[in-house]
Amino acid sequence: MTLNIGFIGCGMMASAMMDGLLAKGVCQSSDIICSDMYEPSLQKARSKGINGTADNSEVSATAKHAIILAVKPHIISKVCSDIMATSKGDENALIISIAAGVSLETLERGLPGRRVVRVMPNTPCLVGEGAAGFAMGSKCTEADRGLVNTIFGSFGTASELSEVLLNAVTGLSGSGPAYVFQFIEALADGGVRAGLPRAAAIELAAQTVKGAAEMVLKTGQHPGQLKDQVTSPGGTTIAGVERLEQGGMRGAVIGAVLSATKRSMQLGGVSEEDIRHKYNL
Repeated sequence: MTLNIGFIGCGMMASAMMDGLLAKGVCQSSDIICSDMYEPSLQKARSKGINGTADNSEVSATAKHAIILAVKPHIISKVCSDIMATSKGDENALIISIAAGVSLETLERGLPGRRVVRVMPNTPCLVGEGAAGFAMGSKCTEADRGLVNTIFGSFGTASELSEVLLNAVTGLSGSGPAYVFQFIEALADGGVRAGLPRAAAIELAAQTVKGAAEMVLKTGQHPGQLKDQVTSPGGTTIAGVERLEQGGMRGAVIGAVLSATKRSMQLGGVSEEDIRHKYNL
């Protein structure tokens, strides 16, 4: 049985998720309905056979298994109101929010009586390699946990975590693809500076990052161990590593994750005092 899923918001992330669901056969295009105020986004969805509408309430009334809230944090309140406007009190669809920083408490307050889950996915779900962290709401069931794993596991990995850690997930894997793209670009730029053609440099850089990531995942070895295995005494690699350390790469990456984590908290309404003193950011 394929799932019947609704998306409120069909921007880049939602579009990537829909493509992943369709690619793995979790849903048929006719089983997905999405809403958005931006007509080109709806047209893109319709071109894949997905039902598109400008009415959030239509999504709420139609989706049977799950409704995914793929909107900016500042409009979550309106979206919740649209859903509740069509609520008859007997809905079975699980509400899944991927809005950055919006807490389960906020969602449950805006959607009284509904089962809600907070998830932070990332864009590599478009190619079946997503990494998502999720936290279950107070009314969720074991079946809901299985549904979240089915949906997000269909285009990557899904890890259940304490909600307090989801802002860190946002800073690491949610925003992380941008950091990696920037590193790939810089790696390729270095190759071009050394004389490689641009196309070859990008391909080599991207495949190098992909291969290194697979080694971490498949060998189970610490990244530091794998790094040591390719840094011969007095060799080329250690010369490059030295330059990265001189440039502060390690500290810059750590700082990027912490800055994105802090911003996620700010978007979710966490006070600056709590961010500083409770979360030490």
